[in-house]
Amino acid sequence: MDAVEEIKKMAIEKLANESQFIVDVHVSSRKGPKKVLVLLDGDNGITIDDCANLSRELSKTLDEASWMEESYTLEVSTPGLDQPLQLHRQYKKNIGRSLKVKLQDKIVEGKLTDVLDDKIILASGMGKNKKEIKMTEILFSEIEKALVIVSFK
Repeated sequence: MDAVEEIKKMAIEKLANESQFIVDVHVSSRKGPKKVLVLLDGDNGITIDDCANLSRELSKTLDEASWMEESYTLEVSTPGLDQPLQLHRQYKKNIGRSLKVKLQDKIVEGKLTDVLDDKIILASGMGKNKKEIKMTEILFSEIEKALVIVSFK
């Protein structure tokens, strides 16, 4: 098992509750101290305390396991707004928000109305006043990248 998968497994074991989940783990390949980045999310959001608690617990486990021969920096954070949605749970969490979805041949924008096992459903306004609503079904297998559109209205 590689370092990323091992750290991900350790992090999952340290989660405070079932509503939290690990989105991704990155380990830098640079020389010198390695940077370990764990992206944490939750069905009901994540607080700074959640990140700090996981960081403390995971740091203890990594130090005890001592399989990282070099020194390292551990950072536990939430995925930023610029991070694409990766997991089914992230899509579920964002029902009701607008998404920008990049497909192989086009980009589709709309409000995420539903998440099924194999696809998402977006609602987008059509016509002059955007009063006519078009529902678009997109298979997960067709999605190259999906970002939440932040609105400051």
